[in-house]
Amino acid sequence: MEINRTKIIATVGPSCSTPEMLQSLVDQGVNCFRVNLSHGTTEDKKSYFNMIRSISLPSGGRPAILGDLAGPKIRVSGLANSYELNEGDLVTISNEEMGDNVIPVSKGVKFQKVDAGAQILINDGRIALEVVKHVSNSTLECKTITSGIVENRKGVNFPGVALDVPSLTEQDEQDLELALKHGADWLALSFVQSPHDYDLVRSRVRDIGYAVPIMAKIEKWEAVQNMDGIIDAFDAVMVARGDLGVELPLERVPLIQKEVIEKSNKAGKPVVIATQILDSMTRRPVPTRAEVSDIANAILDGADALMVTGETAMGEFPEKVIEVLNRVIEETESAINYQDHYIARGKRHLNTAQAISHAACSVAYDQNIKILITMTHSGSTARMVSRYRPAAQIIAMTPIEEICRQLSIVWGITPFVVKEYNSSDEIQNVANGILLREEILNEGQKYVITGGVPVGMPGTTNYLSVFKLA
Repeated sequence: MEINRTKIIATVGPSCSTPEMLQSLVDQGVNCFRVNLSHGTTEDKKSYFNMIRSISLPSGGRPAILGDLAGPKIRVSGLANSYELNEGDLVTISNEEMGDNVIPVSKGVKFQKVDAGAQILINDGRIALEVVKHVSNSTLECKTITSGIVENRKGVNFPGVALDVPSLTEQDEQDLELALKHGADWLALSFVQSPHDYDLVRSRVRDIGYAVPIMAKIEKWEAVQNMDGIIDAFDAVMVARGDLGVELPLERVPLIQKEVIEKSNKAGKPVVIATQILDSMTRRPVPTRAEVSDIANAILDGADALMVTGETAMGEFPEKVIEVLNRVIEETESAINYQDHYIARGKRHLNTAQAISHAACSVAYDQNIKILITMTHSGSTARMVSRYRPAAQIIAMTPIEEICRQLSIVWGITPFVVKEYNSSDEIQNVANGILLREEILNEGQKYVITGGVPVGMPGTTNYLSVFKLA
């Protein structure tokens, strides 16, 4: 059973809003579905969660769900009709005023740090304004630098300015509870600025009675400045290249992406690359060569997962998008020397779990063993092994369905839900049963297995064995 190691996250939307289409995308290779909580009614969001939960993976489990919180994104808000701004036009930006020559924006944002001369970008930078006068903390007078059509709900960015905005908005609070109660396996927090944002969201998640991992979206210049702390604090990170490319010069984005991937890999944290992965395929059935090269480079750099957004949510060819992603992943991964990865990442071990995980990869390589099994209750053993990027296929076995789904976006891991196990004999019996049932190995072939004793205690990875399937 050979699988792609780089995972695929697809965004749901009108173009894939039936169980049949979602099932087709899973059959094509989607591991996780993203529900963009920035859009739609409460009923729309509930419908997507429920629909995804009705879909089955080839392994018999369910695909993971990533609930993507809107965060404190500033948007044009309450604009009755679109209109054109021409170069040189004067216009007012306000979170209080309405009327002619006023662009109303999200309530609650304060402009006390926005001075004359600051730049404001609308609709991913298609419209550029320059602040002429700071009228008040809620109103700015601006001059149009780059003309364009102002439309309601389009994003508004203030590059290089740290605005006074909450990490979680009132809408986020509602969406977070909805996502948790409808089965979100991961939460993504938009516009993260510092490691402290993690504590706020984690506390809120616990208050509601849940414990799901939280992913930081790197899309603001403050997040780039605080990159190390954010990677350390959060459970995973996403390079959200859309707003990042508006907040910072475009030419910096590829280097930031590489840096985030490298640091996340070293920390053993999953890293997702998102935005305009196959943007041209929203309108046409074939990708550009530049897009294919972009995907391949993200894989070669060490991304755990690639996330498509409008390509599947709004595009004309959602199935083709996943088909192309799969082909590029398969071809690119065939050229990777995995031995170099685990040697490079195994020079120093901070604890027993890291040493055991690296040793498991080494034993598998030295004995040409194709399957490396991790028995895990929390997912930590599987993630630790994945960190070393072994040539062997990683099979994670857990008795906890939520952990199984959470692991489905982590590089190289094929997760299975198994019955509870309490001893080494039971562990071997469970492993043998899955390997035979799924026809992963034939009788007589070896596999490496690692986990922790006592069983069920997170963070106790401390044993390694080699068994022959019987």
